[in-house]
Amino acid sequence: MTRSSRITEDEINDLILKLHPLLPDSSSRCNTKVSASKIVKETCNYLKKLHKEVDDLSERLSHRLASGNVDEDTIRALLRR
Repeated sequence: MTRSSRITEDEINDLILKLHPLLPDSSSRCNTKVSASKIVKETCNYLKKLHKEVDDLSERLSHRLASGNVDEDTIRALLRR
């Protein structure tokens, strides 16, 4: 990695601050100072949760498709869960 391509501490802090409002319930804490490590941990946990939700939805949809029991209302119902 060349010296010019290294990310600075300020850039890292800026990116972390940009992550915070993307997390659920972050608006309720917007006036509270949260550590960078907590934001990164919460982001990782949230991404894991989203990944699991996508996997679960994909599995349910695959089962429906395999059974031939899929229509527009079924897909909408799956997406609302």
